[in-house]
Amino acid sequence: MASACGILGNGSKTVKIHHLIKAPENTPESVSFRESWDANRPVTVYKTPENLPDGTPCTAATVILRSKGCAWWWKSGCTFCGYFNDVRDDVTAEEMFSQWDFAKKSTNQFEGCKMVKVYTSGTFFEDRENPPEWQETVLRETYALGLHLVIEAQAQMCTPEKIKWVSERHPGCTVAIGLEAYDDRVLRFHVNKGFTTKQWHKAIEMLRENNLRVKTYLIFKPPFMSEGDALTHTTDWLLAVAPYSDEVSVNPMNIQKRTVVDRIFRNREYRPPWLWSLVEMIERSSDKLEKLDCRVIVHPTAGGKIRGSHNCGKCDSDVVSAIERYSVSGDVMEFSNLECSCKSHWKAEIENDTSLPLPLGFGTFRRGSVLDIVRAP
Repeated sequence: MASACGILGNGSKTVKIHHLIKAPENTPESVSFRESWDANRPVTVYKTPENLPDGTPCTAATVILRSKGCAWWWKSGCTFCGYFNDVRDDVTAEEMFSQWDFAKKSTNQFEGCKMVKVYTSGTFFEDRENPPEWQETVLRETYALGLHLVIEAQAQMCTPEKIKWVSERHPGCTVAIGLEAYDDRVLRFHVNKGFTTKQWHKAIEMLRENNLRVKTYLIFKPPFMSEGDALTHTTDWLLAVAPYSDEVSVNPMNIQKRTVVDRIFRNREYRPPWLWSLVEMIERSSDKLEKLDCRVIVHPTAGGKIRGSHNCGKCDSDVVSAIERYSVSGDVMEFSNLECSCKSHWKAEIENDTSLPLPLGFGTFRRGSVLDIVRAP
């Protein structure tokens, strides 16, 4: 009976794993740490090569603001997202304007740029997160400067009134929605996303009706999913959402601090995806994607590192570079000369994952000391 109680629990109220991890973020020490950030400076401002909507190469400025954060995080939050580490609960409208002014000054009014991406660790046009007067300033100024604007939003935050309001102030801008998975069960139990695929479709319809561009984020290998299942599902999701999107960005999981994924990674119950899986996903879907007017971007954040998508260590830089080149060229020939002995290891893992019923998969850590890995910052 004692062992049965151990398995079934002791009758106490259940606690969600996310709440166990999130609770420390509400301690005085954690709040004090977040409030130590300079609210007059953005998290970061940098420039990267990009393509305009018509395919013309350009330089894009990325501005990540230190906002109040995501309204969904206040309620629950996604299992993989660590953007709450960079927010301030008490940021004011004046400080948001100061951050925007800093971004403009540090880039000399976005000199040499044709695109600007403005990220707020949540939904750009959500009034509870960001002051409406600040939203309007960013929309109008970027439009007046002739910059193509990319902003982010949660699907459930998109309302007809707000989308129309955005389109009137910056016609034709891109709204990126983090769908993550085109599967309601995965959205609920793996990602804890806070909305459904039906809500995503409604948001897409609103954007189209207002002549705004659609960018969809997918995540490769959400938690509690094997490598083989991630490869199969994400390939299917990519092909399913591409017809509705101007761009699809597939983001392989990277381990962000103080998240559910971080916790299971440290407990050796999760491994970031193989770089080979990303190549295989692209190659499997390339023929069908060529027939669609949709750009596919795959950007391995922390690619080649233990906390990002990686292989054995010897071939990582070559494979990451090929994936990055594909995101610009759209040419699968970027992968034609890639080979490494670890590819057979990857193939065996995929075959095992797709043929044997082990939900978390057969994968093992691919390199390095296990002790060093779990101690990794």
